Amino acid sequence: MRKIDKFEKVNEENFKRLVGVKRTTFEEMVKEYKKAEEERKKRHKVRGRKPKLCEEDRVLFMLEYYREYRTLYHMGIDYGISEGYASKIVRDVESVLIKSGKFSLPSKRALYKSDSKIEFVIIDATESPIQRPKKSKNDTIQGRRSNIL
Repeated sequence: MRKIDKFEKVNEENFKRLVGVKRTTFEEMVKEYKKAEEERKKRHKVRGRKPKLCEEDRVLFMLEYYREYRTLYHMGIDYGISEGYASKIVRDVESVLIKSGKFSLPSKRALYKSDSKIEFVIIDATESPIQRPKKSKNDTIQGRRSNIL
């Protein structure tokens, strides 16, 4: 069963809450991805087994991955694919959509202009490790250590 079929009965507001984009934007993304897949099939004689996920599910997978920040392993289990194939899907769909140029954010110059209207703001809230000094016994103060009984 296709995963996208579960989202057909969801109203417009909840679709955006689930996926992160409007249904019309999603459909445009799928159209661009399908067009790129057709071009790829024409250029290369595609052989082998058919992909486990249809084009709609691959775009949905990428959007859910960025929306929910789950690991590729866990999402792969939900979709019935391996972690490596999940990573390939995200990279592939992302690169196709970036190359199309239709789904990019405005430049900083465009944001600084007062006449531009911003419809939404995206914030990168990923965690990054901070280097801190290692704790050791020599770092503690002797006076404090002697007060502990």
